[in-house]
Amino acid sequence: MEKKYTNGDITVVWKPDVCAHSTLCWKGLHEVFNPKNRPWVDMKGAGTDAIIAQVDKCPSGALTWYRNDAGAQEPESTEVETIVEATPNGPLMIYGNIRVKDSAGNDTVRHKVTALCRCGSSGNKPYCDGTHKKIGFQD
Repeated sequence: MEKKYTNGDITVVWKPDVCAHSTLCWKGLHEVFNPKNRPWVDMKGAGTDAIIAQVDKCPSGALTWYRNDAGAQEPESTEVETIVEATPNGPLMIYGNIRVKDSAGNDTVRHKVTALCRCGSSGNKPYCDGTHKKIGFQD
């Protein structure tokens, strides 16, 4: 279930089911993203540009943002070549726009970055949920 947080300028959307638990969000901008707090996102903790820059670092696409005045509810698609990267001891990272069809035949369109499970133990297949760290996956 996605959650939304706004500072009036932008809205940050968090999709916990997609999160790969890279910790890049809170290690980079702890004033906004703090997993010990509830809610864990405090949009007053930094300026809009700093929040945008940090959200754009999210490797799984679990965090996205949109401008409130633009009226868009979906992040813009990325107009780039699709690149696939196997990360050491981690997920298969796909940069660019893709359409993922799950085992039930449901299509999901993903933009920017998608993390797919390589360890086979994710509870959110085909997406990475960070389980590779818990089980000590080595490639």
